[in-house]
Amino acid sequence: MNPRYPLVANRAGFHCEYCHAPQAVSNSHFEVEHVLPVSHGGDQQPGNLALACPFCNVFKAAAVTGHDTENGDAVPLFHPRTQVWEEHFAVDPGTLHVVGLTPTARATVERLRMNRELAVLARGYWVMIGLFP
Repeated sequence: MNPRYPLVANRAGFHCEYCHAPQAVSNSHFEVEHVLPVSHGGDQQPGNLALACPFCNVFKAAAVTGHDTENGDAVPLFHPRTQVWEEHFAVDPGTLHVVGLTPTARATVERLRMNRELAVLARGYWVMIGLFP
């Protein structure tokens, strides 16, 4: 386990800092990921680390940009250390889809595939047991 896991997980409230999945229903610890990947000059400082569920982490990989689904522009992905989730994302109560409110959020939702079928299904269960949002 990453030695910075306790700091990062506590700071994140044990939720993925991208899709807000609760770690409590996972069968493993979430991952400490580099917001700015090491391959892009990122470091191990707490300000560059985020808690990510395995799905967000694998779909983000070393990406730092995505494409806004409204106009196709390349934009930076959401940065959980410098941006506030609620200012960029919402959850549609009818579909349980994570909705991007900004170009950055729309690109992040798309790049991290936050609304794939199994994610939405799981989100419904998390809502029922009071772990989401």
